[in-house]
Amino acid sequence: MTDSPIELVIAARHADLGNGLVVRRVLPFSRRRMVGPFIFFDHAGPLTIAADAVRAADVRPHPHIGLSTVSYLLGGQMTHRDSLGITRVIHPGEVNWMTAGRGISHSERFEHPASFVGGGLELLQSWVALPEADEECDPAFDTYPADALPVADENGVWMRLIAGEAYGLRSPVRTHSPLFYVHAALQPGARLALPEAHAERAIYVVSGCVDIAGARFTTGQMAVFARDADNTLQGVEPSTIMLLGGEPLGPRHIWWNFVSSRKERIEQAKADWQAGRIALPPHDNQEWIPLPG
Repeated sequence: MTDSPIELVIAARHADLGNGLVVRRVLPFSRRRMVGPFIFFDHAGPLTIAADAVRAADVRPHPHIGLSTVSYLLGGQMTHRDSLGITRVIHPGEVNWMTAGRGISHSERFEHPASFVGGGLELLQSWVALPEADEECDPAFDTYPADALPVADENGVWMRLIAGEAYGLRSPVRTHSPLFYVHAALQPGARLALPEAHAERAIYVVSGCVDIAGARFTTGQMAVFARDADNTLQGVEPSTIMLLGGEPLGPRHIWWNFVSSRKERIEQAKADWQAGRIALPPHDNQEWIPLPG
């Protein structure tokens, strides 16, 4: 449809991280590598693993450069350890924002049976590329409790602003470029328009079904909106969605866990990890993921 507000629909692909940890991978996509500064988007779960097997899903220490990772849980829990010496148990609703800058390594461990109980583990993990001026900044890890994040609830729409500015709300999460990232829940018939103050915008359906200009989108689909298009969506059934976007940063190279505006920087990061020049977490340094290939 020529008048559709949707520029592109991305259906999540399944990616197996090993030991039963299968995720829906949305970004990067062959026809759309980024939405604003968001260059990577994974949705894991809901996933239940037997209590005596939870450690099999662990993600061993691995490196990053040139990006911030954003870990946001809807259910379960996991333990983060990084090369700065930070250990943090991550719980649903809080924001854990790790800025790799010139280089960091971290692990994601499932050390407690509560990691997969109840409705199971459900994790949304995105990567936000850094502006060129910040690609080599000092690495950092910041965590923000759920009660520190602004929330709105009216007309059948509940939302939590994870990062950036939107809907008259401002998140305390420290970012490096203009963006928005929202967790929202819509009741049937509830309507919500995307923020207009950002050049690139998308929604991802975590669960349920929403209608956009007569087209329906369901679990595992990302709808990328055309610029300046009507962007109102309506809940068809109780639905959980993520809204994201921001200002584009320009082309980026991405290989494995490395992001950079310069291809030669990616090659340097490969060599650094292989040679052990990126430190391991001091409290989790007995194993690591080797460089692919």
